[in-house]
Amino acid sequence: MLGFVYVVLGLALFLMGLEMALFPLGESMAEQLTALDFLFGQGEAIPVQVPWHEYYWVYLFAAAIGFSTTIAEPSLIAVAIKANQVSGNTISVNGLRIAVALGVAIGIALGSYRIVAGDPLHYYILVGYVVVVVQTYFAPKTIVPLAYDSGGVTTSTVTVPIVTALGLGLASTVPGRNPLLDGFGLIAFASLFPMITVMAYAQLSVWQTRRQAEAAERRKDNAL
Repeated sequence: MLGFVYVVLGLALFLMGLEMALFPLGESMAEQLTALDFLFGQGEAIPVQVPWHEYYWVYLFAAAIGFSTTIAEPSLIAVAIKANQVSGNTISVNGLRIAVALGVAIGIALGSYRIVAGDPLHYYILVGYVVVVVQTYFAPKTIVPLAYDSGGVTTSTVTVPIVTALGLGLASTVPGRNPLLDGFGLIAFASLFPMITVMAYAQLSVWQTRRQAEAAERRKDNAL
């Protein structure tokens, strides 16, 4: 009973923290990064329509936020430790965490570009899942379920509030964007791209192992 009370109290405080700290933080970051004075400098000529590449600080910051929040995600740490134990240390804890964090960083940066450019969301998601299906065919079968789960564990307590606030803040400050239509969708990118990067990490590991084995075989043949 006492544990249940602690859970309810913790969730209530967590939700209060979201409303009072994380959501305003994400919105203020988006406002500052998209301010015309920040993009062009004070006294500079400002074009009528700001091109997408002028928001490069937004993309860099979004990637940094995605990477850092994912590395600190407790659920990802737990899954990485379990995967390492079950695989007999074959799957590196830090390697998996970095692969997932890179996927989230790429996804959040690309999602931020989508908000700035105003492109339809479904085009990106459709192409992304086509890549996932193709990778599933070629990736080591032992990594595929873990890669699919990696997309889910990233969207947890740390990542979701900041990323959501960033998306809504961008859609509210970039001219011509609708917060309801364009502000959401970053979480979909954060769930999709870790699947791609984790399978790519496994494919690169297999390729590197194969190269090392072939090099060792060649050295053995040369010695004979």
